[in-house]
Amino acid sequence: MPSFGFSTVPHIVSESGVSRKIGALITQHFPDARHALLVTDAGFLKTGLVEAPIASIKAAGLQVSVFSDVVADPPEAVVLKAVEDARRAGTDLVIGFGGGSSMDVAKLIAVLSGSDQDLKSMYGVGNVKGGRLPLIQVPTTAGTGSEVTPISIVTTGATTKMGVVSPQLYADVAVLDAELTIGLPPKVTAATGIDAMVHAIEAYTTKLKKNPLSDMLAAKALELLSSNILAACEDGKNLAVRQAMLLGAMLAGQSFANAPCAAVHALAYPIGGIFHVPHGLSNSLVLPHVLRFNAPAAAGMYAELAEIVAPGATGSVEARTQALINRMDEIARRTGIETQLRQVGVQESDLDRMADDAMLQTRLLTNNPREVTREDARAIYAAAL
Repeated sequence: MPSFGFSTVPHIVSESGVSRKIGALITQHFPDARHALLVTDAGFLKTGLVEAPIASIKAAGLQVSVFSDVVADPPEAVVLKAVEDARRAGTDLVIGFGGGSSMDVAKLIAVLSGSDQDLKSMYGVGNVKGGRLPLIQVPTTAGTGSEVTPISIVTTGATTKMGVVSPQLYADVAVLDAELTIGLPPKVTAATGIDAMVHAIEAYTTKLKKNPLSDMLAAKALELLSSNILAACEDGKNLAVRQAMLLGAMLAGQSFANAPCAAVHALAYPIGGIFHVPHGLSNSLVLPHVLRFNAPAAAGMYAELAEIVAPGATGSVEARTQALINRMDEIARRTGIETQLRQVGVQESDLDRMADDAMLQTRLLTNNPREVTREDARAIYAAAL
């Protein structure tokens, strides 16, 4: 039995419609809170789905401010503006309300608002000093699992992404409410769902911190996600299916928060950073090619996952590994999302730059079951083109 540690968010609520009662949750967990900052993006704000939660928070006796300038792959400037707004408003509770970007920004507001530590000094693993403001995370997509991870990704410079990884980034409460996801278009549902499946696959096969708890969570996540993703894309108003997707994404988040992601994410980051492709789609575009590359080192584990994702898969370890790859490819194609890099604007002349950028993701590459060289990275991109 391996030695391991495991951490996660202490309070999780999974209930369709629960965000409309978020004021009661605040009263229960943070009775001294007086001024909440709700962090979201302009697109989600326009849906009107934040109105009932805001009314609930006000009914609980709190003031509410809204920061809605979050953008995908948030740059440092957005984070720093949000922190400035939080300080000016006297925020003493932060609520992330959105996809991974909004929740990532919420984490950084919580640790920076009451601190004089510089954001740049937080990049890396374990570099956050001190505490943070109380933090609630409410995902509006079933994808990133950011509501239960201690990770925040920031775009630095023109295209490069850096991670802040520290225990202080774990939220106090995660709230899973399928009603907030019913407006997601099928392609967004597909890309975010595949992102969550990637989290589970990479956590299950990670080289350094794989453990029995992360394996159990990854397996259950894949069961929920693989059996509901197509139904969620076909009927986006099915609340039972949407709630199952949220739970699966959260379980995958718990898994990879403790058994970190690897080469799929490392190779996805340059696609998002350079070509502004959504994170989940970036992962999906390189996934089958990374799985094939990793197979010599991870086929036994991939064969185990195939029994969950592709029920009925039989034969040799290699055959079941191929069944996993085929099933993930089939899910992407049936949902209609892009499956080739050229479909999102990548050209062969871009591959060298992308390979160079991918090799900077040492935090992720060190976890991969098979060592990835720069030549390997370029070859995987070429296969995905």
